[in-house]
Amino acid sequence: MPNILVVEDSATMRQLISFAMKRIHGARVIESTDGVDALKKLSSEKIDLILADINMPVMDGLKLVSLVRGNPVYKNIPIIIITTEGAEEDKKRALAIGANAYLSKPIQTQDLIKLVNGFIS
Repeated sequence: MPNILVVEDSATMRQLISFAMKRIHGARVIESTDGVDALKKLSSEKIDLILADINMPVMDGLKLVSLVRGNPVYKNIPIIIITTEGAEEDKKRALAIGANAYLSKPIQTQDLIKLVNGFIS
């Protein structure tokens, strides 16, 4: 049963992503509003996959990716970046610092589910 951490500051977007993740059999969704909150959740829960936005207050998604990758306990957790940034350099940076995949908003639920299933199955 995968535990999926959804890190997104927009409540609407977070609900949308969480709702999509609940369609994955047995998935448990843990929601987080920014990178700092996500790190707290990581330390208290076993997380199997992280879905993170790039643009967030307090700590953005790129900083979160680099901190997760720098920690031996979490470094193998797959991270999918979800963002409105269609910018090629953001995508390259996210992947360069260790994100496993990248999805641009507006996201298609089916694409997201398929992508996540590829990492957790």
